[in-house]
Amino acid sequence: MWHGKKVAVIFPTYNEKDSIHQAILSYYATNLVDEVIVVNNNAAPGTSEEVAGTGAREIFESKQGYGNALLCGLDSTDANLIILSEPDGTFSGHDVIKLLAYSDDVPVVFGTRTTREFIWQGANMGKFLRWGNWAVAKMTEVLFNTTLLTDMGCTQRLLSREAVQQIRPHLTIGGSHFGPQVLLEVIEHGIPFVEIPMNYCARVGESSVTGSYWKAWKLGWRMIFLVLGYRFGLHPRNRTLWQASAAPPPHARQQQEDAHSNASLVALGLEVQKHEAKVPETLDSVTVKDLK
Repeated sequence: MWHGKKVAVIFPTYNEKDSIHQAILSYYATNLVDEVIVVNNNAAPGTSEEVAGTGAREIFESKQGYGNALLCGLDSTDANLIILSEPDGTFSGHDVIKLLAYSDDVPVVFGTRTTREFIWQGANMGKFLRWGNWAVAKMTEVLFNTTLLTDMGCTQRLLSREAVQQIRPHLTIGGSHFGPQVLLEVIEHGIPFVEIPMNYCARVGESSVTGSYWKAWKLGWRMIFLVLGYRFGLHPRNRTLWQASAAPPPHARQQQEDAHSNASLVALGLEVQKHEAKVPETLDSVTVKDLK
C-alpha cells in the first residue's frame, strides 16, 4: 500500500523458473506491494511449483508473447498503482520505493537501464544493447519533443490505474516491442511521465530475446519502425488527451485543498467577527427584550 493506494506488480514468465521464487519474495519484502501477479505464458515446467507458497497469484495466458502476457496482467488487477517488471533477477524490489515516490507527482514512471552507475557486473547491457536503446529513446525524445528519455526497452515501470484505463484500448502489440508501444501511447495521450534509473543486475538463465544478437537486432529495428510509424501518422486513433480528462496531479490537488481550507478559515473568521459585533460587552447592558 502506498498512501492509501493498492500496489500490484505484474510478472510475465516464460523461462524464469529458476529465479521467479526469489523475485516474488524480493518485491513482497518491501512491505509496499499488496499483490504480485504472475502471468504464466506457457512457462517452463516447474514454474507453477516455484510460484506456489510465495503469496503471488498465478494466472495463465496461452497466447504467446511478452505483450500478451502483460496485457493479461493489466486486465486482471484492480490496483491503483501497477508496476510492470520481470522475474528473471535483472530487477529488484529495492527500486519499488523510487517508482512509488515519483508516482506522487506523475501518473507514469518509466525505468531506465542505461545509467552506468546502476548497471551491475554481469548484467546483459553491453555497448550494443545500451547504446541501441539509448539511440532509439533519443530519437523518440527528439521526434515527439518529450522529457528526457534514455532507454526504450526497460520493462520496469509504473502506471497509475487512470493512465492504464486511458491507453488500454490502444494497446495492440502482443510481442516483444509492447513496451515501446506503451511509451508511445503515453506520449500520444499527453500523459505526464518521468524516467528514472533502475538497478540492472545479471539475469538468471538466458533471455529468449536479448540473449541472441540477431533477435535483439531485429527487435531494435521493430522499435525504430514503430516510433516512425507513430510519428508520421501510421497509427491514427481517436485519443482523449490527459489534460482534458484527468484529475490534477497530487501536489496540485493538495494546493487546491490548502487554498480551500484557507478560504474556509477566512470566512469563519469574518463570521465570528460579525457575531462578536452584535454581542453586548456586559450582561448589564442586556435588556429584558434581548433575554426573551
